[in-house]
This record gives sequence, C-alpha cells and structure tokens, in this order.
Amino acid sequence: MSSSEQSNRELSERIDTLEARLMFQDDTIETLNQTITAQWRAIDALKRQIALLGERLEEAGSNADGPRNELPPHY
Repeated sequence: MSSSEQSNRELSERIDTLEARLMFQDDTIETLNQTITAQWRAIDALKRQIALLGERLEEAGSNADGPRNELPPHY
C-alpha cells in the first residue's frame, strides 16, 4: 500500500469518526431541546397555578368574617 493510499484511508477514517460524533451530538441536542421545551411548559403551568392560588387566597381573605387578629373564643 502506498503512502498516499494509507493517508487517504486514515483521512477517510477520521472523517467517518467526525461524522459519527456529529450525528451523536445532533441527537443529543435534539433530546436536550425537547427536555427544555417540556420543562418550560411545566414551569408555565406552575406559574399559572400559583397565580390562581394567589387570587383564591386573596378572595378568601377578603371574604373572611371579623377581624383577623381576633382571639379565639376559648381565651
């Protein structure tokens, strides 16, 4: 085998290795993107839920009867 044939073969192997790594990285990036998108959706849903609970808490506080600092009757 001549020097140029061996050099071409080594170069081809290096290119194949780089292409395999690139495919793996593309797959990893896509997986991470899907994970981040799902997390953002969950975060948005939790933010909405917290806002609704805050509104309900304010409504419950405004609908409460009597002063809030009143001692219970058994004191």
